[in-house]
Amino acid sequence: MKKRLASLRWRLVMYVFLIMLMANLITGSIYVLLIHLGVLGRSVFAHMMGPVWLMIVSGVVGTIIAGWIGKFYLSPLKDLIHATERVAKGDFSVRLPVEKNSEMGTLMQSFNSMARDLGSIEMFRNDFINDFSHEFKTPIVSIRGFARQLQRDDITDDERKEYATIIANEAQRLSNLSANILLLSKLENQQILTEKTDFSLDEQLRTCILLMEKEWTAKEMELDIDLDEVVINGNAEMLSQVWMNILGNAVKYTRRGGNIAVSLKRAEQTAVVRISDNGIGMDPLTKSHIFEKFYQGENSHHQQGNGLGLAMVKRIVELSSGKIYVESEKGMGTTFTIVLPIGG
Repeated sequence: MKKRLASLRWRLVMYVFLIMLMANLITGSIYVLLIHLGVLGRSVFAHMMGPVWLMIVSGVVGTIIAGWIGKFYLSPLKDLIHATERVAKGDFSVRLPVEKNSEMGTLMQSFNSMARDLGSIEMFRNDFINDFSHEFKTPIVSIRGFARQLQRDDITDDERKEYATIIANEAQRLSNLSANILLLSKLENQQILTEKTDFSLDEQLRTCILLMEKEWTAKEMELDIDLDEVVINGNAEMLSQVWMNILGNAVKYTRRGGNIAVSLKRAEQTAVVRISDNGIGMDPLTKSHIFEKFYQGENSHHQQGNGLGLAMVKRIVELSSGKIYVESEKGMGTTFTIVLPIGG
């Protein structure tokens, strides 16, 4: 960038030099022609005012030439100013023609990239607000509706308990949604993972499996566990959320009596965790969007959730300098593969 700015600066200096040289040549030529035609006496050369008038006329001619060339040369800059004003007013669809192999072309290309990125951010912001509003509105409407039902005098005690349970669950859903949004916002604004320690990854996975024992035993599921002993350097609390979320989804979207497999293998300087299930799986469209905030596939709407879990999972893995992959086929199950550096 510094080289391009220096090149542009020297080009402007050369333009000014050539303009003034051109103005002097034109003025001098006209001056000599007028003397040759006898319009001006030859004695004018000896007069003190001759050079002064020559400089004045050269300045006027140079200004006219500079104005004409400047209008042509600065036209793209004028277009850039107008385009910038449109972007400032919220119009991110504006694009400028790109001149190849020039500093101005590079500037135009950078502007187009900026406008495109801003447009994407604006679209994402609008989608986020719409999805967020929808996710908050749904439980609030439910709470309001069942609260009104509780005010009726003609309902039974069983119905009253059922409505109160629904209100409590919806309130918990709102609480979880708020907590997840705050955590995801923190993760997105965080560039470095802090509080990293050495810990046993296989023991952490076993702990997470035991914490979810109530859920998978209630569905009479079988677990196939194959864990190598691996010690890694990372944020144990954050990574625990990764395993709990993926395991929770595996239990949630696997039918009663299904199977979940959890494996941990060491591959050189990385730890590879695979969590597989033989559940309902995902279609290609759902698979391509699962890490997006608030996205819920067709089957997800029948389950409790808010579409933030896997977005947090992906961000935590990224902050841990790892990678996450997903393989899934509708009706055949899903496999998540997480690769983490052992050294952090």
